[in-house]
Amino acid sequence: MQYDFAAGEILLINKPLDWTSFDVVKKVRNTIRVKKVGHAGTLDPLATGLLILCTGKFTKRIDEIQGQEKEYTGIIRLGETTPSYDRETEVTETRDISHLTEESIKQAAQSFVGAIEQVPPIYSAVQVDGKRAYDLARKGKEVELKPRSVTINAFDITSINGPEVEFRVVCSKGTYIRSLAHDLGQKLGVGGHLSKLERTRIGEYKLEDALTIDDIIAIRKKQLEEADGSNS
Repeated sequence: MQYDFAAGEILLINKPLDWTSFDVVKKVRNTIRVKKVGHAGTLDPLATGLLILCTGKFTKRIDEIQGQEKEYTGIIRLGETTPSYDRETEVTETRDISHLTEESIKQAAQSFVGAIEQVPPIYSAVQVDGKRAYDLARKGKEVELKPRSVTINAFDITSINGPEVEFRVVCSKGTYIRSLAHDLGQKLGVGGHLSKLERTRIGEYKLEDALTIDDIIAIRKKQLEEADGSNS
């Protein structure tokens, strides 16, 4: 496949663990030598999976792509609560989960399906008086975020192994899976946090069709070699 990064491409990238979405944008921008590069929806550093980058003229489609339905898989660890709702911060509370059954966990998950009001994590990029909520939270300041309307189209529990609950979620733009993990733990009365997350789909775009960062580097290297060959 031929890529014209400068003119415009929609690039499906498999975001590596511990990279921020901006890390990916910066790396791709520096690799393909195109200034006009943006992402269509962030992924937290501790999440992996589908990150869509738009270059050139396709940056105009970012809002359209961001608004599409998203699908995730991952693991919620029940019985352990963290301030960030994921593994970024230490566990601050533990509770016994021995009384939970597969049926009770699945029923609790189903209660979130539909249009719901969801409060974003305080460790998020939501703006509070012109500042990022996570900046305030990391400084130990009080952060109060308002609930937002989101839609959960599916919340399937696919496997339960002790405290680790594997899931699949299909949801609208603006949904925080970390909040969903936290809220499930609260619903069950034991607490919980997100221990693993992978985005598998945005609209019609699927993770299985995504490129790695190394793929982008290889594509660009081949383009430069071909350009040098044609100029010699």
